[in-house]
Amino acid sequence: MTDVVYRVVVRAAHVLFRVLGLRLTVRHAERVPTTGPAVLAANHQSFLDFLVVGEPAVRRGRLVRFMAKEAVFRWPVAGTLMRAMRHIPVDRRSGAPAARSAWRALRAGELVGVYPEATIGHAFALKAREDLKDGAAFLALRAGVPLLPVAHVGLHRVLTVGGRWSLRRGRAVEVVVGEPLHARPGEGVAELTGRLHLALADLVEELLDRYPDPPRPGEDAWWWPAHRGGTAPDLVTARELDRFAVAAADAPRPPRRRARPHH
Repeated sequence: MTDVVYRVVVRAAHVLFRVLGLRLTVRHAERVPTTGPAVLAANHQSFLDFLVVGEPAVRRGRLVRFMAKEAVFRWPVAGTLMRAMRHIPVDRRSGAPAARSAWRALRAGELVGVYPEATIGHAFALKAREDLKDGAAFLALRAGVPLLPVAHVGLHRVLTVGGRWSLRRGRAVEVVVGEPLHARPGEGVAELTGRLHLALADLVEELLDRYPDPPRPGEDAWWWPAHRGGTAPDLVTARELDRFAVAAADAPRPPRRRARPHH
């Protein structure tokens, strides 16, 4: 397949980056293999994450098949694009079909992108280990492929949960690819997920350390993690907000009633 639609979307994303004046920095893209399968596991902060999480792969001449919630595939325009780009729908109630699709993609030599946090975290810091899903490690172990941690910071200042968005130009967005994780002899899914959590946590903290546009003194920095002095919710509060958001998103919606004609 030529992935024409995917490549058009990538070009459109680059145009969007320029329009927004994003100061995008990508480090260690060379850790993404130019051929062969791998699982990319990233933190989740923005509705636009996939645009920057996939950027290191794009710079290596690759495209990532992201696992995304099934509801997105039902949206008229987004769903058509997601299917054309061969992303993988995930039903949170039953993840087995998505796992099989992802495994087949890996067997075909693809890069598969996974968000172990499952949903955007309101804390804008990596979730606790117990809140990480094991899917990325499971796929890497089952397929026998490298697990690549990818961390990013800054894109949530453009668009994220809670109705937060901004078109202000010049936002700094930092992305880094960590060292690939390979399964150790006898290592299970839980152990590999634990190592993934440590790697992502270190990468996120590294990005926060070097972030070129930290909050100014006295600023109401809703986008900066609480443990760094920002006003984002702490991890405990954010966990409840995350659960509420997931429950609201998964709640069945009543069918639309047809308006009765007026006589």
